[in-house]
Amino acid sequence: MLNRRHIIQTGAIASGATLAGCMNPRVAKVQVPSYLRGYEDLYVSDPRQAAVQYFRDAKFGLFIHYGLYSQLEGHWQGEHSKPAEWVQFRGKIRLDEYAKLADRFTAEKFDADFITDMALGAGMKYINLTTRHHDSFCLFDSKYTDFKSTNSAAKRDLVGELSEQCQKKGLGFYLYYSHGRDWKHPHAPNNDGWGGAARPKYDPPEPTYATGDDHDLQLYVEFMKNQVTELLTNYGPIGAIWLDGIGTPMSRPEKIDQFKSQELYDHIHALQPQVLVSYKQGLLGTEDFKAPERHFKGESAVPLELCDTLQPYSWGYDSRDDAGHKTADQVMEMLERAKAMSANLLLNTGPLPDGSIHPDDVKTLREVGRRVKG
Repeated sequence: MLNRRHIIQTGAIASGATLAGCMNPRVAKVQVPSYLRGYEDLYVSDPRQAAVQYFRDAKFGLFIHYGLYSQLEGHWQGEHSKPAEWVQFRGKIRLDEYAKLADRFTAEKFDADFITDMALGAGMKYINLTTRHHDSFCLFDSKYTDFKSTNSAAKRDLVGELSEQCQKKGLGFYLYYSHGRDWKHPHAPNNDGWGGAARPKYDPPEPTYATGDDHDLQLYVEFMKNQVTELLTNYGPIGAIWLDGIGTPMSRPEKIDQFKSQELYDHIHALQPQVLVSYKQGLLGTEDFKAPERHFKGESAVPLELCDTLQPYSWGYDSRDDAGHKTADQVMEMLERAKAMSANLLLNTGPLPDGSIHPDDVKTLREVGRRVKG
């Protein structure tokens, strides 16, 4: 009998186990991630190319923005934030005050089984979850911070729960991770050295932020590498590491090398050879695919993914953005536009504060699935 941790680490669920029944004897000796079923032969010779081909064929994925910011529904003491996941930044909420939201973060209706069934029903092939957004709150159990869901009222590892369901059902599991921007870590980029909305503009200044000669960006770079290592070690086969916060490193091109991004990419590929790396529209040009937002009109030499929202604008749940969620007709148009650009559509839902999926989004995705599957 396999215990849960062994299952998550090896991905030995359903079709993710060794494929003893395969015709190719080389494949029969290799553990192939469950989401790459059908790509076994290519996986044996080139795991990353198998993942690239899967991504090209996938066409449609589910994005999920969920975190402490969801509790505030996009507004704070009269201040309104668009998008909602920027409420700490826009409202200049102090770190100690923002941290209190963890006591309200129950995630009582975050249901990985329901979410994965919903995605499959819509014809989606992969799910991308915000493991750690710019506020630095982690939806996984990290030993490098106490600011995490396992220390919240939920006392749950949401990354682990969703990973297990994705592996069981053959969905690719992609992990969003905020890289260039962090509003909590003492040694993350500061406003005095970087642009790209690196930090909230607190007045008086936030006392926990290291400044001047005390600031060491490399401590933050090492922190990120350690957390990405955890994500690629403790949660089974991963489809991609999807990095965000590109505006900060791009604000100082002469300093981009200080983030050691290529070193991180190489580390990711060494830990799990099939894992793809994306950094929005591309930071270094060595990423495996591009993932620009909304109305991108450019071209790409690598696979392309267009990101958009089911809410009218916001990624995290925003109660003031509640009217006008995308209809099935609109989503079908978005899929057609992506198809015309040879791109995937990564369609976002922002769960409600309790973790449940907005009923309008559930209704839309059910109808989209009915149409996609004919």
